[in-house]
Amino acid sequence: MFRALSTAALGMSAQQRSVDNIANNLANVGTTGFKRSTIAFQDLFYENIASSKIGGSVDNNSGTGPALQIGHGSRAVATIRNFMQGSVTETGNALDVAITGSGFFQVEMPDGSIAYTRDGNFSQDATGMLVNNSGLPLASQIEIPSDAAAIEIGQDGTVTALMAGDNSQVELGQIELAKFANAGGLEAVGDNLFRETEASGMPFYAAPGSEGFGAVRQGFLEQSNVDIVNEMVRLIEAQRAYETNSKMVQTAEDMMSVTNSIKR
Repeated sequence: MFRALSTAALGMSAQQRSVDNIANNLANVGTTGFKRSTIAFQDLFYENIASSKIGGSVDNNSGTGPALQIGHGSRAVATIRNFMQGSVTETGNALDVAITGSGFFQVEMPDGSIAYTRDGNFSQDATGMLVNNSGLPLASQIEIPSDAAAIEIGQDGTVTALMAGDNSQVELGQIELAKFANAGGLEAVGDNLFRETEASGMPFYAAPGSEGFGAVRQGFLEQSNVDIVNEMVRLIEAQRAYETNSKMVQTAEDMMSVTNSIKR
């Protein structure tokens, strides 16, 4: 019964982690380029209570029959992120860019390292540098001239400016994408950014539209891939599992009360 209490408590804790994760998914249903995640669970170690022999006797140390094993519950062990393509919505903003297919934009962090994102909601800062919503510049360091009349971004990531006055086209640079062998191994660091890890592997770089890489679309943004209906179903499942584990705690407590009352 003491084992049942601890097992049920661990089950409640695991389901709480699941609810926390679902809440985060739902909170980011409107976040540009957000990728939903799920919690992976793992059963804990099993205790060999007894092993049955062919002759019918019970031996705790050896035996040829099936073992009597009691588990010790479950725990949350990993967050699995789903990088399925989100819907692409037209915004009309010339500096909004969506990736249709595989790949990540690269932005430069304050410490000089590179972070990766699917959020293509770009703008220009006071110096004309193309930056994300957090003010971090693209790794390709694209600077927009102050006298540019219009900006064009091709599907291959080439950025050109139409200059005012002479109507000439000036190439400003190219947006390069990064791709990982195991994108699910990336570490989420907030602000729609991910960092490379040993699990993700080293990044591969290429221009948008290259083999294995998605193209970019100017004037569009990729929306969150959170499915509200699916998240609500998962929330109900987690809630029911939590309630069931809490009832198991009550049942174990009732059984302990009955056992304690036998001597009276």
